[in-house]
Amino acid sequence: MIFPAIDLQNGRSVRLYKGDFAQETVINPDPVAQAKAYEASGVGALHLVDLDGAKAGKPVNVNVVKAVRSAFTGILEIGGGIRDEAAVDVYVEMGVNRIILGSVALKNPEFTKRMLKKYGPERIVIGVDGKNGKVAAEGWLDQSDVAMSELIGIMAEAGAKYFIVTDVDRDGTMEGANEDLLGDLQAKFPAVHIVASGGIRNITDIESLEARGIMDSIVGKALYEGTITLEAIAERNKCNKVK
Repeated sequence: MIFPAIDLQNGRSVRLYKGDFAQETVINPDPVAQAKAYEASGVGALHLVDLDGAKAGKPVNVNVVKAVRSAFTGILEIGGGIRDEAAVDVYVEMGVNRIILGSVALKNPEFTKRMLKKYGPERIVIGVDGKNGKVAAEGWLDQSDVAMSELIGIMAEAGAKYFIVTDVDRDGTMEGANEDLLGDLQAKFPAVHIVASGGIRNITDIESLEARGIMDSIVGKALYEGTITLEAIAERNKCNKVK
């Protein structure tokens, strides 16, 4: 499955370079209109990030996410600033399919395990972002000494099934995904789904990831640069039987 991404900042759709909040490019001032275009294309899946929420530690662009949910009928996932049960419940009640717990998985693993038990691994997804194999948190502003593999192992044991892994140094760069990192993690944890995020340039990159067992990817800048099209995403997702 390929998820086109919409990153939200100040109510707009933007892209950052290597997670730097100061290096933003406005993609669309109206992310709801963007979501409607994705709906019309038939891609069937959409990845949202509340960048303001990730920085603030609480959801910020909730009204935008709600409007996107109304406009987009496919699989919708959201991450960014989801640190407590109230925030999870807001998105559950909104009808968001997958809720991504990132920083809180690192800093409050017991809460994360409780959400996994309450809502199940199809609803609760773990976001694992970082550099040099170590986890970063708080909108990538806080670099830890915890290995990505360690966090994945803890959460996999707690029942997590999906892990969105982002190499911050590749995000927004169009330099290709960190295939070695992603492939090694998938090989180490064969029972889970490692979802590739950061640096993907084209369909060839996606096929290369699939050859290493990475069947799910998130695409951002490549879509806006035109090296991957919505039509190509829709066709591949249709072939993979996105429902």
